[in-house]
Amino acid sequence: MSPTLQAETTTATLDVRHEPGKPAILVTPPLATMDEAVDWATAHRTAIRAELLRSGSLFVRGLGIADTADFARIRDVLMPQPTSYREKATPRTDFGAGVFSSTDLPAIQPIRLHNENSYTLDFPGTLMFGCLIAPETGGATTVGDMREALRRIPADLRDRFATYGWLLVRNFSELAGLPWQTSFATEDPAAVEAYCRANVIGYEWLAEGELRTRQRRSAIVTHPVSGERSWFNHYAFWNRHSLDADVRDVLLDTYGDDGLPFDTYLGDGTPLTAEEVATINRVYDEVTVRETWQAGDVMLVDNIACAHGREAFTGARKIVVAMGDEVALADCQPQTAPSATPYGK
Repeated sequence: MSPTLQAETTTATLDVRHEPGKPAILVTPPLATMDEAVDWATAHRTAIRAELLRSGSLFVRGLGIADTADFARIRDVLMPQPTSYREKATPRTDFGAGVFSSTDLPAIQPIRLHNENSYTLDFPGTLMFGCLIAPETGGATTVGDMREALRRIPADLRDRFATYGWLLVRNFSELAGLPWQTSFATEDPAAVEAYCRANVIGYEWLAEGELRTRQRRSAIVTHPVSGERSWFNHYAFWNRHSLDADVRDVLLDTYGDDGLPFDTYLGDGTPLTAEEVATINRVYDEVTVRETWQAGDVMLVDNIACAHGREAFTGARKIVVAMGDEVALADCQPQTAPSATPYGK
């Protein structure tokens, strides 16, 4: 049976609502206790996962999680195979048991759509978010279908990325971004070097013990279960042309053209124009959907089929996240082989 037919067959008993501009929303029957919520999730796990595979993301309303312990119980049912967070790029709070804050970036700062850990050789196949405190305004965890995004990327750009992949350059510093000690979870430079060699990352040590890395990855992958191709990368997310102009100017004045905390290039090392980056970001905007968080909500995201982001917000928003179902890049038919150097160099 094909994955699509299986999804259609096994989700018939779920109350899943599809509305324009929103992710698929699954509404549970009334559940009086967390024990009831766990039992319901356990009984419907196969159908829930089938719907997630079909829709790419699934908002679940009615489970009633109230704290990180509740969230972890539901996580262990719906996403029982945890995976670690590697090559950290944003600050997070670790609540233990594989539960983290979704991000600790300032509330005023929106976060563009991205696929979690698209730059690593192994990455989470599934993400699970939970709302413990809903924001006063804004703060939706946005999602976008990257299968559809790939179809909308102009053919000339899509072909260039298919050939060359994308290149990520990171500069680790105490002053901007994260220091390498945090990103690689070690104080030992030799351990960083060993990790980089094992994970096909080029590295060089700069003045005062700072680190620069380069890694080329495929921009397009194939879902190992559904067989669908997806636009899967951080290219626009970390490109200098996606930054606010004032922020970009300050960073360039401070760190120089090759010193930005993050920057991206086509896989052969050439930059795209500001217009080309804007074209990619417009595609993200076109496929973005959102649902307002309510306390107790949970959302599952297929990390290959969908990208996720965050709206700016006001109020004491508390969204937690867990990562699971590790997938190897090698199992996703990458169109460009991973490399520590630009294509052809």
